[in-house]
Amino acid sequence: MRTPLSRYRPDGRRPAGPDLRRPAAPDFRRLAALATPIALTQLAQVAVSTTNIALMGSLGVQAVAAGGLALVLFNQIRTMCVGLITGSGNQIAAAVGAAGKRGTDPDPEIRDVVRSSFLIATVAGLLGGALLIGLGWSLQWLGQDAGVLEQARPLMVALAPGLLPCLWFQVLRQYTVGMQRPQALLVVTLGSIAVNLVLALSLIHGWAGLPALGLTGVGVASSLVFLLMFVAFWAMVRRDPQLGRTLPLRPWPVRPATIRAELRLGTPIALTYGSEAGMFSVLALVMGSLGPAALAAHNVVYQVIYIVFQVAIGISHGASILVSHSVARDEIAHARGLAWLALRCAGVIALVTGLAYVFVPQLVLRPFLDLGDSATLEVARSLLLIGIVLQFFDAAQNIGTGLLRGLQATKAGFRLSVVGYWFVGLPTAVVLAFPAGLGAAGVWWGLTAGLAATAALMLRKYFALLYEHDALVVAHHRETVS
Repeated sequence: MRTPLSRYRPDGRRPAGPDLRRPAAPDFRRLAALATPIALTQLAQVAVSTTNIALMGSLGVQAVAAGGLALVLFNQIRTMCVGLITGSGNQIAAAVGAAGKRGTDPDPEIRDVVRSSFLIATVAGLLGGALLIGLGWSLQWLGQDAGVLEQARPLMVALAPGLLPCLWFQVLRQYTVGMQRPQALLVVTLGSIAVNLVLALSLIHGWAGLPALGLTGVGVASSLVFLLMFVAFWAMVRRDPQLGRTLPLRPWPVRPATIRAELRLGTPIALTYGSEAGMFSVLALVMGSLGPAALAAHNVVYQVIYIVFQVAIGISHGASILVSHSVARDEIAHARGLAWLALRCAGVIALVTGLAYVFVPQLVLRPFLDLGDSATLEVARSLLLIGIVLQFFDAAQNIGTGLLRGLQATKAGFRLSVVGYWFVGLPTAVVLAFPAGLGAAGVWWGLTAGLAATAALMLRKYFALLYEHDALVVAHHRETVS
């Protein structure tokens, strides 16, 4: 735990203490308390998107193609916009930690961060919605099928307004996580699954006197659900004695300096998210060149890994917030221990799910594949085995991103992700798939190499920055003593 300045040795070095690579049980409970509701919320959001895809399937193959295209573009824009405000949770956690160290009131700084986040989310939502609508008409010059685009455009127009309340919801999410009170998230998101299903079915088929909008009804339902989620979550936060007290009711005043600080944190996060999504998209094209069986197996196993990845997101966010709080209090050894704890948790998740991939692969693949399709099933099984290793490094690089975000070193995270994804992962995947003749397995081993390189670079940078911060604390102590 924290070593007070009064306990430094005369040479400025810290006294020997416990090995915090093995954190105490309270650290695990704090991490679990933050990570669990976030992970469950992420899993619930995956359930919403899965429901939408299933509903599109009832409208025919072309509807699935058009709807899938619209959702991919919407999710890409949404993910990058969310990245712009993700750092606000760390800013709030740091403000609370620093105020506790100084003995001052953090409330004004917290309100300032939240107001800035809402402004950034609003501008990003408006621009992102306009971009989504514009893409509906520009994709015709990129060789997309005209019939698919004709169905996708109304859906994209219906999805665009939902970006605003979706991002406002994320601002509240970062606020509650930064305050270490994220429990209400799960309740709201679980309720959205049922509401989305009822609304989408009603608008698709024209039930209860509503217009029958077909595929566009999915987009209208999604936008309405995003709005209802935001309103419900706002009401829950307002009723919370601690959160309601510091939640600003007016969108002003907003300090330009706070906006600039948040954008300095958020822009690299948004670019990191975009870089990762871009690499996966390019590798999907590589898989497509290997044949339909390889592409289908890739999509299915990637979906399985993506579901498990939601747990890693929860661990990453939880560790990130705890690191921000610890570093603001100069608890550097504690911040090191939190990193090892998060990585061990990710290792356990990878091991448990990996056992299922080895011993019951048919059970894992049955919801996604026709078990009679032997060609696709054989490729999918081989990718599942690689996925045991891949999902650990995928979790580790996401945890590394969160840890660096906890130190407000998001620019370093972006640079390292570009190196790992594009200079290691993509070339390795292409070489192993074609010249080495490994095919689909080569693509996934290359992807694993890219994720492993990214994780190693990010974790190395994190521990190096902690060492530098520790040195500054020691130097400050020496000046104080002298």
